Amino acid sequence: MNATPAAFRHWLASHLLDLCSAETPSGREDAGLPGLRAFLAELGATVVEQPVAEGRTNLLALWGRPRVLFSTHLDTVPPYVAPRLEGEVLWGRGACDAKGQIVAQLAALKTLLDEGREGLAWLGVVGEETDSAGAAAALGLAERLRDVEALINGEPTELKLATGQLGVQHIRLHCSGRAAHSGSPDLGRNATWPLLDWLQRLREQPRPVDPRLGPELWNLGLLQAGEALNSVPASAEAHLMARVVPGGAFLDDVRRLAPPEGTVDLRLDEPPDLYALVPGFECAPMPFGSDAPALRALVPDRTVVLAGPGSITVAHTLDEHLRLSDLEAGVELNRRLALHFLGD
Repeated sequence: MNATPAAFRHWLASHLLDLCSAETPSGREDAGLPGLRAFLAELGATVVEQPVAEGRTNLLALWGRPRVLFSTHLDTVPPYVAPRLEGEVLWGRGACDAKGQIVAQLAALKTLLDEGREGLAWLGVVGEETDSAGAAAALGLAERLRDVEALINGEPTELKLATGQLGVQHIRLHCSGRAAHSGSPDLGRNATWPLLDWLQRLREQPRPVDPRLGPELWNLGLLQAGEALNSVPASAEAHLMARVVPGGAFLDDVRRLAPPEGTVDLRLDEPPDLYALVPGFECAPMPFGSDAPALRALVPDRTVVLAGPGSITVAHTLDEHLRLSDLEAGVELNRRLALHFLGD
């Protein structure tokens, strides 16, 4: 951009404040369309709007016949946190996940366009935080992207290229018992105790570490039992979210350690994914998922990079923020990645 560093930073901050001012939780992403349309018009893009569901629209912006495709998501998690700029830090929902990614990518595209580059595209999808409906629908845009050689997907990776992402498993554990009055617990069978013992046995199991993706992880997200304080619970269940490594045996361990009254229900099973290692760029494992595994199907040889400014440690929190210096570094990171895949 032909602007002073201070003017460029102001331009970035203004666009990020504008995008973050729209409340765009999964299912209501279209609230952010006016700001995105204006941003893309400023960059002279040819825009294709792809309706996904009521109030939910994917956006594809084109500059020529694209060889490099940037992508990220349009939805945010609740609750909405209004944006505010304090010194060099922009706070608010979406600051880094993922409206900061949108600004970093579109600003990189602007610098490339100002340099006379072409063959570029940007894709914003709905639903990454919940159902990934936008990523699934975006595969219908493949005809417009036949010449794409690489996908650069934006997520807060602290400016490092993700080595890949762990697989995801949602597992429901259930234990059955027999109800009884709390005054006569010996007449019942409390379903909670075998479930808690089951979970403790799982906690004691060491988890493997993958050399590229890092340690296998699991989280007890939901624990439910009983219907009343004065009744012995006849049913208890736990919902686990596991981030699994290639060759991991977490589900096998869950089943192996189950008590006689326990059952296992696998609700979601997404395999691990490995991404390109690009010479000259720092890489690291990332403990979160993204739409990259689905969107890489838009690239004939499936080349994908997952990278962007900001940290996942503050995403989805009330303290979500992005330093403007990191945003600027994200612009340069995206520009360098695009040039690499354009062959320059």
